[in-house]
Amino acid sequence: MLLEYPAHLEPQENGIFLVRFRDVPEALTEGVGEAEALSEAVDALVAALGGYVEMDRPVPLPSMARSDERMVVLPALTAAKLALYVAMKDTGLSRLEFSRRMKVSENTVRRLLDLDHRSHIEGIEHALSMLGRRLVIASRDAA
Repeated sequence: MLLEYPAHLEPQENGIFLVRFRDVPEALTEGVGEAEALSEAVDALVAALGGYVEMDRPVPLPSMARSDERMVVLPALTAAKLALYVAMKDTGLSRLEFSRRMKVSENTVRRLLDLDHRSHIEGIEHALSMLGRRLVIASRDAA
């Protein structure tokens, strides 16, 4: 599961770029210049996907980028948390049932899924392993 989403940058007046995500229409932002717009796009995407988690909705999977789009990569911790959320949804486990299986409080599971909470990656790895999943980190050229 790779979590990088295609973004469309639309030039506006005064050097402003509007950023939209066709896979996550709730993520909408702008910035002065492409670099700032793309930086703001990460925050908008994280906030929108966090809304999906809070509302217990399925996370939309990213499409392949079109020629007029740029890929926006989620921060590693956010991607790991979303991978855990998707794995939980795939198994049909509620937060409460999963917390019982992990022998932790429901609040601990909520924090592991909270995109704004600074969880330890080891906790997410452990939770994923309890669901039969493994977290894999990859690196590649930025271009």
